[in-house]
This record gives sequence, structure tokens and C-alpha cells, in this order.
Amino acid sequence: MKFGYKFSNLLGTIYRNGNLVFTPDGNSVISPVGNRITVYDLKNNKSRTLSLESRYNYTNIALSPDGSLMLAINETGDAQLISMVSCTVIHRHKFQTGVQCVSFSPDGRYFAVARENLVLIFSAPGEITGEYNPFVLKRSFLGGYDDVTWLDWSSDSKLLAIGCRDSSTKICAIKHTRNFRTYNLSGHTDAIVSCFFESNSLHINTVSRNGQLCLWECSMAPSDLVEADETDVAPPQRKKKATAKKNGSDEENESEDDVDNNVERPQVETNGTEDDNEIKDEEIRKSHPFFYSKLGRHYLANEPRKEKRDALLTAANYNRQTKVLVVGFSTGAFYLYELPDVNMIHSLSISDYPISTALFNCTGDWVALASKEIGQLLVWEWQSEQYIMKQQGHSSEMTCIAYSPDGQYIATGGEDSKVKLWNTQSSFCFVTFSEHTSGVSAVTFSRNKKFLVSSSLDGTVRAFDIIRYRNFRTFTSPTPAQFACVAVDYSGELVVAGGQDVFDIYLWSIKTGKLLEVISGHEGPVTSVAFSPVPTSSTLISGSWDKTVKIWNCLESNSEHETIDALSDVTSVTFSPSGEEVAVSTLSGTITVFDVKSATQVTTIEGRDDLGGGRLETDVVTAKTNTQSNYFSTIEYSADGECLLAAGKSANICIYHVREAILLKKFQITQNFSLDGLNDFISRKHLSEFGNMALVKEREQLEGGNVAIRLPGVRKGDMSARRFQPEVRVFSVRFSPTGQAFAAAGTEGLCIYALDKGVVFDPFDLSLEVTPKAVHESLKRLEYTKALVMSLKLNESNLVTLVLERVPYKDIELLCADLSPDFAQRLLQHLSRLLQSSPHIEFYLQWCCCLLTKHGYHDGVFQQTALLGLHESISNKYEMLNKICDFNKYTMRVLLDRSEKLKELKQSNGENDDAEDGDSDDEMLLIRNQDDKILEREFDDDEESEEDSEENAEESDESS
Repeated sequence: MKFGYKFSNLLGTIYRNGNLVFTPDGNSVISPVGNRITVYDLKNNKSRTLSLESRYNYTNIALSPDGSLMLAINETGDAQLISMVSCTVIHRHKFQTGVQCVSFSPDGRYFAVARENLVLIFSAPGEITGEYNPFVLKRSFLGGYDDVTWLDWSSDSKLLAIGCRDSSTKICAIKHTRNFRTYNLSGHTDAIVSCFFESNSLHINTVSRNGQLCLWECSMAPSDLVEADETDVAPPQRKKKATAKKNGSDEENESEDDVDNNVERPQVETNGTEDDNEIKDEEIRKSHPFFYSKLGRHYLANEPRKEKRDALLTAANYNRQTKVLVVGFSTGAFYLYELPDVNMIHSLSISDYPISTALFNCTGDWVALASKEIGQLLVWEWQSEQYIMKQQGHSSEMTCIAYSPDGQYIATGGEDSKVKLWNTQSSFCFVTFSEHTSGVSAVTFSRNKKFLVSSSLDGTVRAFDIIRYRNFRTFTSPTPAQFACVAVDYSGELVVAGGQDVFDIYLWSIKTGKLLEVISGHEGPVTSVAFSPVPTSSTLISGSWDKTVKIWNCLESNSEHETIDALSDVTSVTFSPSGEEVAVSTLSGTITVFDVKSATQVTTIEGRDDLGGGRLETDVVTAKTNTQSNYFSTIEYSADGECLLAAGKSANICIYHVREAILLKKFQITQNFSLDGLNDFISRKHLSEFGNMALVKEREQLEGGNVAIRLPGVRKGDMSARRFQPEVRVFSVRFSPTGQAFAAAGTEGLCIYALDKGVVFDPFDLSLEVTPKAVHESLKRLEYTKALVMSLKLNESNLVTLVLERVPYKDIELLCADLSPDFAQRLLQHLSRLLQSSPHIEFYLQWCCCLLTKHGYHDGVFQQTALLGLHESISNKYEMLNKICDFNKYTMRVLLDRSEKLKELKQSNGENDDAEDGDSDDEMLLIRNQDDKILEREFDDDEESEEDSEENAEESDESS
């Protein structure tokens, strides 16, 4: 149970490639992040990443109109049909080549897939169609002479607009229609970026890459199209006519494309095939009732080309309800136009990089924009001109991470010289520090959670205030040095950093910012430093490439230390939570545990074979040979100090038991073969008579020839190559202080793994008489202590919640006093989880107060992880309630102030409370409604009194 960690969320990667999709309610946006899919809930300010993943990066996603099905296709053409209800893959389909775009019809009956210059129409599974076979091919169309770039359905799902790279747009009908003919729209001079039907109309707007917008008017309305009966033209006749056309016979044309439902792979070549719906006779064309006429052409690129001459239109989207068009350009600017007058109503520049995709939500109030070059995603409300969401990950690789002491925040540092703070509950980045001018090498939090410290290769160590979000201290060395590691002591008064090019350790004071001491002794780059986690200790551990680990006492003025020989270059060091042991990982692939006081070796873990390793595309050695050079570059103790988390240049993360020195569990962080280094063998299709084709690239003569062997020392691939593939690697791993999760910073981002307790039965001290039935019987007999102990033994969260909420408020203190220390610790863990979601805040806070009051003064009753979990829950609940209370407080203050002013105004004017004052009544609608209700009550009371008086009068008359 302790190691039942499962993938929970992905942070640090906001958007990679492909299109965006809004949910039908318009409150969430779905973004492809590599080979995973993330859903951003804009209403609740949360994000979640689906646990499913593909073997390659996603490039196209589409959501059904009811939001229950999602079609996701990766870069190799592998399609996954995903149920958004269960978040699982229900079917897979393999297309022969990559897919350009995919779109569901508005009625949810079909979905169209564009592959090269071919468009395939499939029947969507579900109750609407009655078809439950996932990929049933209904139609196939030939788009144009070049690749298809855009698909758009008409409002009635009868027509499909196909935009092509050859600057043409083709209008096709899904079913056989009498008075319809396939129509080609031309007039653009560049590739079509997008095309859109108008709402409840066949009018269409087309946008090309050079910024031209063409408005087309159709001669017919959607209601004028008449579907042909099955008796008009039977499918066998269409096949015969198509065969006759191939033989050169002159027969009449039909109003339908040539379709063969049995053909799963339509041929791209068009030799000998013709469109049945195409009319070649010029006279018949002129007299046909279905045609389009161009209303106008507009040049939307004139505005961005004032700043950059070669600006190109890269993304466009149209909202049919509001008739607003958004266009994004390669300059990073986007513009909003109102159609059909093409009036520019809004413009904004979001970055200097091209906008990859743009999308309106269903209401047209929000527009989502994304840029794949910098991994940025933002949602802009154009009417109020404010950001609904603005998120951006690290533009380069994420190199280091650190948990806050309560596990609520995660700090990340990247090679893009930025430090970001992420909230573990919402999974959003809420602050970015960009003061560094070079890559960030390490980050760490202070124990009081008031500041964090980061080291960089720019020669500075910076301290950032988490409360005010500012850089309040900058530490530098007397001589320029690149810092590779940093650490803060337990009291938060000292900060230490190790040099990479200067082999010294520098010690500063946080309060004064002065350099206290330069600690010398290492003869190689200092790769890792760590302070003792014990409050009464000032022990400092440092590891270096000189194959030694040194133990220092920072309170002493001289540089006395104890040296431990590690027999190999040290890559990382870490203290155990008790401060008695230190773990050291070396270049030989081993993890050695030493006792700090005696400097003796406790145990050794041989982990080189466990780490594993694949073969890169350009490797000339096998994966088995690569394994011999693997090592752990980052290690971390668990919260209880019993296990070690280790990772390195591999897709695997290992958890070891420290005392037994055995591998407990191994996690593979990704299955994305778009990354280099996952394959153990080179595919035979990449091998030729000349050897590995990855080592031979067609380059110009001045680009270094045709050989692509990497230079010695290059660890992250050749970014100047025309086809650059990032290497899979884990840069840093950290355990959450609560012990409920751990984080791993890899090539794809920050992966969070959390304990999954939903389906695991983990009882404690279980006996035969402890059953759920016995718990319910004890509750009926009002034996609350017995029921609570049995529910804690069963360790069922729902049962524990039931018992806790049945206990009377006045008996909570008595029950907490009767619990033993073992059950008190388990109860505190349940209370910390219940405080996150339960509305009974005061009730559970009373439980916590009584439990801590009765058992808190005993040593060893409550573990640190349970207390940190409780602190995190209370902090989150406090922040949530603080916003609500502030809003209510200010609202009530405004209402009271306005009521006082209204009262003074009425008294000064000598008016009665019932006088009419239009302006004041409009401003104080709430108070007026209250007055009206009071008058209504008084009127009802008067009526009742009148009725009573009449009844009394009638009774007196009868008596008389």
C-alpha cells in the first residue's frame, strides 16, 4: 500500500502542439501536452491531466458536441477514441499516415478526418446514430491537389467545407442531394488556413495564409437542399456509372461523390477517377441553382505588416453566434474582426512568437490562444480585456524542483533562467521570477515557508519573498563563480552554495546578505550540498567530483571537516529526516549510506542495472553497453526515512529500501517514443547497407557535411540538427513532506505521482469481530468510542466519516481522551483529508483541537507527515474562506454605507420612507425589495385584521 503511487498530474507543460478544444459548456479548455491531455477548468481554477497516454505526441483532438467522446490522434496517425466520462481509451484505430485535422459534426452523428488530401467520414458511435462500432467508414472525399488544412461543418451537418494547401476550398455533401453539386471556391493566392460556415446558412468565409479574407454568398438556403430518395439513384448504379466513366462512356453526371464503403484505404492518386457530382458541361453549370458568389476580399495582414513585413497568418477561428473572427499572426499578435463588415474591434500582442492555434468558446466571450515555441496558453476575455488564464511553462528543460515545507507549493527552476511557483491543489503557476540571467541549477525553500533560494550559473544566489513575490537578497562571490547547488539551514539564517568552476563553498547570512565564509577543501566541482534537518545541528554535507564527501560544521570559524572517500565522482547527497545518516550517489551507479557521526558506511545499493537505459538514434553502441555508464543524478529520502527515491538519465524512477538495500518498485515516467532513448534496439527500417540512417543526414556543404555524429561531451542532443529529438531524462525527484506524493522533473515536465487509496483495503489490527455491521450496531447503541476504534481498524474512509459525524459535538473531547496513541495518529490522517472537502469545518476543527490537546504533549504520537498534511489542509481551507469572507465583508460594508447615505438623504429632504426616489431605488434595489416585502406583510396583516373584524361583526349579528 505504501508504494501504490500512480500518475496524478502533469505540471510545467501547458501546451506542446496541436489544436485546442473547449468543452460544450465553455468553462474548460482541453490542451494536448506531448503524449498526454490536460483539462483546464477555468471556472474552478484547476487543471488535471488524464492518466492515459499515447506512444507519440498528440497533434489533433476533437470533442463530440455532448462532451462524452474525444478523438485524439498522434503524429504517426494512431487514433484513440476516449470516453470523457471514465477517462479511458475505448478504441484504437491506425491511419496510414499523419492526420492534418479532425472534426465532429454539430449533430454528433459523424466525424471527419483529413489525411493528406483525403477526407474520411466516419459514423460516430453512440445513442444518436445507434452505431457502436467505433470507426465505421461512411464516405470518402478527395479534397484537392495538396494536403487538407481545415474542415468545417455546416450548422445542419449536411455540408462539409474542405480547405486545402493548394489555396482552394471544396464544398461537399454528406448525403445524396438532388439540387446540390460539389463546388470549388478559388481566389486565394496562398494556402487556406481556415474556412467557416455562417450560422443556419450556407454562406462561407475563407482565410488564407497571406492574410486574405474572402466572403462568399450561397444562392441557396439550407432548407432548399432536398435529399434524394434511395430509389432515385441506387448505390449499385453509382458504381456502374463510375465504372462506365473509367471505360470512357458518356453518361449523365450525378450529384454525389464516388464512394466505395468497402475501401478502408482510398488511393491518393486520381488517375482515371472523377467526381460524380462534378458537372463539366459549362451550360449546365451556368444554369445550376447551387453556386457561390464572392461578396468581397479583405487584406487582414496589412496591420501586422506595418511592424514586420513578412508577417503571416498562422491561426484563425470564427464564432457563429457573435459573428466575430479572431486571426493570429506569426508576430505574436491577434486581431478581432466583426463580420460581415470586417471592422476591427480588438487587437493585442501576447508575445514575439507565432500563435499556433486560436479558438472561441461556445458563447464567444473567451478566446484561447497558444504558442508552441514557448509553450504558452492563455484565455482572453476580449470584452472586459482581461486574462481568464495565462500560463506558460519553462521554454527549456526543467532542471530542479523543491517542495515547500507543507507540501502546498512546488518551486521549479529551468535552463530558461526562470524560477516558477506552482500550487499543488490547482496545478497552476501563480508567480514567475525572472531575475536570473542564466540557467537555474538548484532551488530550495526555507523551513518557515517565507522565502525560497535559487542558485544559477550566472554567478548569483537569489532569495525570493513568497509573500510579496520579490527578490529581496542577491548573494555573490568575491570572484565570479558558477553555482551548481544551494542549501538553507534549519533556522533559515544561513545559505550555502557550491561552485562549479571554482571549487569552493560560500556561506552567506540571510539577514545581512554578507558573505560569512569561503570554505575550501574540495579539488573538483561541488555538485551537491545539504544541511542537517535537525534544529540543534549545523552540520553541512558536500559532495564533489573529487570523489569525496566532506562533513563540515558551519558554526566553527575554521575549515575543519571530516572527509569520506566515495571511490567515484559524487553526483548527489541528501540527509535522512532524522539527520543521522546521509546517502551519496556516485558516477559508478551506486548509492552509499553513511553514518554522519561515525563516518562509517551503513549500506550500499547497486542500482546501475535497475536504472536501465535505452539506445539513442545516433548511438554506435548497444543499449546494454549504455547501461554500464548509467548513474543516479538525483536522490531523495522518503518522509519516514525508510526508503530512497532515485533517478537519472533514464525513463525509470527507482524506490529502494535503505536497510535491506533492495529495489521495492520502479516507475516509468513516460512511454512517449517521440523522445529519444526509449528504444532498446534500432528499428530495422532505419538500417540500410550503409548502417544506421540516423548517422547520415542530407546537409549542405557549408553545414558540416553529411555525418551527424555528436561531439564529445554533448549530453542533450544537437539542437542545430534539422530533426531534433529531445532525450528522455529525469533531472530531479523530490518527495512531498506529507509522504502522500512525489514529483519528478523530466523532459516532458513535472510529473506528480500520488498514493491511490481508492480501491485498496488496508486494515489495521483487524480481528474477526471487527466488521462494518458491528460498527453500525455500535452506533445504534450509542457506543461511539467502540464504533470509532473499529472503523479505524477497518481503515475505510467512508465508514470513519460516518462515525465521526454521528458523534455529538459535546462528546468529542471525551472520545479523543479515550483513544490510544496508535488510533490518534490514524484519526489525525483521516481528519486532514476530510478538512479538504467537507463543509463541516468547525466540527472537524473541534476534532483536531481536542485530539492535539489530549495527545500532542506525548512524544512520538503524531508523525511529522500527518501534522504537515493537517497544516496543508487548514492552509488551503483558510485561503478559500479568506476570499469568500473578504468579498462578503466588502459587499456588506458597501450596502450599509449606501443605506446610511440614503437615510441621511431622506431625512435632509424631509421625505417619508415610502417616497419615490428613482435613482436611489435603482442603486439600492436590495433595500427597496426588503421594504416592499415589509409593506406586503403589513398589507396582509391589515387584510387579515379586516377579515377578523368582519367575522366578529357577523358573529355579533348572529348572536343578536
